[in-house]
Amino acid sequence: MVKITIYVEGGGDTNTLRTKCRQGFSEFFKKLNFKPKIIACGSRQNAYDSFCIGLKNTRNNEYCLLLVDSEAPVNSPSVWQHVFLREGDKWSKPDKATEKHLHFMVECMEAWFMADKESLTHYYGQGFKKNALSGNLNPEDISKKILEDTLKKATCDTTKGKYDKGGHSFEILGKIDAHKVIANSTYAKKLVEVLNDPAKFLTLSR
Repeated sequence: MVKITIYVEGGGDTNTLRTKCRQGFSEFFKKLNFKPKIIACGSRQNAYDSFCIGLKNTRNNEYCLLLVDSEAPVNSPSVWQHVFLREGDKWSKPDKATEKHLHFMVECMEAWFMADKESLTHYYGQGFKKNALSGNLNPEDISKKILEDTLKKATCDTTKGKYDKGGHSFEILGKIDAHKVIANSTYAKKLVEVLNDPAKFLTLSR
């Protein structure tokens, strides 16, 4: 039986928030008929470090992935080159890793929300300003700053209050239409390709 573990950036430093993070990602992938083990790692550095340990210890039919924000536009031809060159990361590609082990939620996870504005509207309800959101459906083209600014503007008058990454993000992740995200994000499509056939993509350098 194939076992897939995804080390994700997010969940902060509390057990409560990490539980919400695991639940949100689990619900998202469940809609795509995947049931990977989700490890909420908190900081991106801890996600990378934990992934490296997990990758080193994988056995037959066990695979692990690293899922993080790119934090900036991806201009490098290699995902590993992006995180190696990015100030603040400087991550080296582990010996056993391929290009398919590292995946981005583009500049930040909130980019995925833009693919399903209807679910955002339903989640926040009265007072939500849908027109304040970025009109761009392509997650790869939306900067982190624009995402954060427009989400706060759109939600400032709702009963749930202004968008809060810790309080709202993982609940929203569990409610959005994962298929819309896949349809609008090249990076999300690449992730699904790997989840559909991990042996094909994740064993090249073993």
